[in-house]
Amino acid sequence: MLAAAAAAGCKALTPDFDAIVAIEVIVPDSGRLELGDTLHPRARALNGRGDSTAATFLWSALDTTLQVVDSLSGATLGRFVGSGRLVARAGALRSNAVPITVRPPIDSIAVVGQTRDTVHVSAPDSLSDSLQVRAFGPPGSTASVKIALSVAAFPPGPAGLTLVPGDTVRTSGTGIALFQVRLTGTRPDSAVVTASARHADGTAVAGSPVTFVVEFQP
Repeated sequence: MLAAAAAAGCKALTPDFDAIVAIEVIVPDSGRLELGDTLHPRARALNGRGDSTAATFLWSALDTTLQVVDSLSGATLGRFVGSGRLVARAGALRSNAVPITVRPPIDSIAVVGQTRDTVHVSAPDSLSDSLQVRAFGPPGSTASVKIALSVAAFPPGPAGLTLVPGDTVRTSGTGIALFQVRLTGTRPDSAVVTASARHADGTAVAGSPVTFVVEFQP
């Protein structure tokens, strides 16, 4: 009987490695959003082995700066400028509070430096100098602003033009976004690039779009 009791006691202390032991929360853009914009966080549950496991999450805000508009998806509205905290729950387990910053809208964007660049095409892969856009606005508003880019060849026609690092760039901590134009195919006379930014409600930021021209010469 004593041996059986001891065995039963050991079994009760055996950990359940399949149980959820932690919740990891991932927020886009380092948890920054514009006033009136909606943040879409993600979460995953981890079991005792450190593996992802299925779970249903309930989201909540710890501060009035934020409003969770969908407790299942975690969609969160930035109600007021300032800092807030967001948590996810799975059963009785709660994630660490994740800091969220609601920033004021930017005022405008503008070109920094040159609006024209000349590329002398001496190799199959030719790259323009860096072109720059700057965001202006209240303190704390101009970092990580999304700048949408588009490029078109002139005269119109097939041309191997790409934007580096891509057709969307983010401003740095100083409010400046850098990008380049790469020619990888048929040489056009020039490339026209437009850069624009939008507020959370979809309206264009003042100054949008700004235009750059990159000329290609043999």
